[in-house]
Amino acid sequence: MLRLGYKASAEQFGPRRLLDYAIEAERAGFDSVFVSDHFQPWQAFGTLGSLHPGRFICGLGTGEHLNEGALGITWPDNKERFARMREAVKLIRRLWSEQSVTFEGEYYKTLNATIYDRPDQPVPIYIGAGGPQVAKYAGRAGDGLICTSGKGMELYSEQLLPAFADGVTESGRDAGALDRMIEMKVSYDTDRDRAMEDTKIWAALALPGELKANVNDPREMERLAKTAEETAHRRWLVSSEPDEHIDRLRPYLELGFRHLVFHHPGEDQSRFIELYSKQILPRLRKEFDS
Repeated sequence: MLRLGYKASAEQFGPRRLLDYAIEAERAGFDSVFVSDHFQPWQAFGTLGSLHPGRFICGLGTGEHLNEGALGITWPDNKERFARMREAVKLIRRLWSEQSVTFEGEYYKTLNATIYDRPDQPVPIYIGAGGPQVAKYAGRAGDGLICTSGKGMELYSEQLLPAFADGVTESGRDAGALDRMIEMKVSYDTDRDRAMEDTKIWAALALPGELKANVNDPREMERLAKTAEETAHRRWLVSSEPDEHIDRLRPYLELGFRHLVFHHPGEDQSRFIELYSKQILPRLRKEFDS
């Protein structure tokens, strides 16, 4: 089944506006809404899973210095962050399912820890992956894969999806039961100039990874992003015509992604939700939801 979602970007909008946009997206026919939360989300998800069973997933990744650097910790290398994530997943699953958890890990320790809001049914854990090693782990231990568009089709066709499939095979699970989700960076508007201009808000996405890796101050990231405004559109699918837009989305669907979450960069999210729900979502469902 094809699922088409909406990205509510907490980096760009406050909670009141995000809630309004989420409601608009649901009413307009989007199947899911995803929002980012970088600080210790596991306890909140236990509560959400208890209040609304089956409506939430928890997406976890190895982190980014810009976000988690605010915790004031020494920023670990990739290998350690991956190890920390694997250990965290084990601990989170136990906290969600056991009454009292004593855990002695390499990085995390608990003594008779209890989450009083334990969900009756497990909250699915999706793993965000940018490379094959983490993608394989997502297939082996996660309930779904999360990645982002605009990084070259070979990354998905030759690395992420094959590695995810290998992990699923190792786990002995049914691949059809696991979600393959991709956050699609789309700037869609009937006015192409406006669609291009909107991408400048997220110009930081166009910066080289090595330049962003050690930045932990949002003000510095904003300064760097100003230098990339004229190339910001390269990370986005910029379109003003429905046919062109569907053609640019098609390769991702043909690779096997069945859950597309659309992230639009502009300030007028209500306009995007209305345009997309009328001009794009019905066509995607007609062609690919079989």
